[in-house]
Amino acid sequence: MTKVQTAVAADPDKVVVFDTTLRDGEQAPGFSMGPDDKVRMAHVLAALKVDVVEAGFAAASPGDEEGVRRVVGEVEGPVFCSLARSNEADIDAAYRALRGTEERRCHIFLGTSPIHRSAKLKMSKAEVLAAAGRAVAYARTRFEDVEFSPEDAIRTEPEFLAEVCEVAAAAGATTLNIPDTVGYSTPGEIGDIFRNLIATVRARFPQVVFSAHCHDDLGMAVANSLAAVEAGARQVEGAINGIGERAGNASIEEMVMAIRTRSDRYGLHTGVDATHLVRASRLLSEITHTPVVRNKAIVGLNAFAHEAGIHQHGMMADPSTYEIMRPQDVGFEGTWFVLGKHSGRHAVAKRAETLGQPVSGVHLAAAFAGFKARADEIGEINDHELLAIIEAARPVTRQEEPAYAAAG
Repeated sequence: MTKVQTAVAADPDKVVVFDTTLRDGEQAPGFSMGPDDKVRMAHVLAALKVDVVEAGFAAASPGDEEGVRRVVGEVEGPVFCSLARSNEADIDAAYRALRGTEERRCHIFLGTSPIHRSAKLKMSKAEVLAAAGRAVAYARTRFEDVEFSPEDAIRTEPEFLAEVCEVAAAAGATTLNIPDTVGYSTPGEIGDIFRNLIATVRARFPQVVFSAHCHDDLGMAVANSLAAVEAGARQVEGAINGIGERAGNASIEEMVMAIRTRSDRYGLHTGVDATHLVRASRLLSEITHTPVVRNKAIVGLNAFAHEAGIHQHGMMADPSTYEIMRPQDVGFEGTWFVLGKHSGRHAVAKRAETLGQPVSGVHLAAAFAGFKARADEIGEINDHELLAIIEAARPVTRQEEPAYAAAG
């Protein structure tokens, strides 16, 4: 058995995390990476302890083959993988690129849906079955670990999908990945698909690991991946920050923290060190020159930020009132109180005390009034602005009155 099969067999509650940031993620418009960038990102993915890193598509270009070769030569830890079409030339390119590591996987894909068979491949069902079997069998002459993906699986006829999965498993595929290539499915539907496939294929091939690879065209990639996990999938595929073709892939950070935070529901776990999630997100943003939106789940700037007075008051009483995760668990230093027009008196007083300028009584009342007026003008109030507001609102003492009067 492969390293992944052994891990799943030893711990049926473990979900294998397959990161495709360096392949599906970087092949999307605006996210291309050179070999140096891939190596930098792969080091962080290794620290994150994802199980499998799809380092690229070696046959796509000499540069991509070199990128995969650099990653496996300079980074240790995960199983490294290269994508390949169902032909010997692609599989050979994957093998050349991955020769520098013993922990290597070839990921083969072939379209199986009616639209892919007719419009793209010009192949019959029988031809698709034969091509899948040949490709996997050839890959097994070079790789112990072979993953097969029936592209556009969700729009493939259920009976044919089961048939092609069984052909791939019989030829030696160790992981069967069921991709929602165009982000078409829904959680209920994909759960049924996985349950039926697993029941059918595992009857003959009990060691095969089932995987979910979901795209976000309808905004359900993470929900669909989690539904697949509930139905028995034990590998999920995704990318940091959810990057990927079109609307992107399932977000690694969201899947990992959903499984962890809702362990009461899933009863599962991953081997990911989540404290590196923010680091991974920020490095990817730097490499691709693409900022992460403030409200991005888990790693966005607002994920653990609070402005509303009611929320800030609750957080000061007990953080669990409004946070279901600790910010430190994903790599943030802590909760961030944003001071703005929605903030309350308690938050302003607390921040003033932190800055060494405690206020109370009439001084606090005046400062808070000045704070609200300024927040309406400029939005967020930083520490410099707050100190100026506090100083401007400072009550005039009797000793200061003459000078104040003279100045007036």
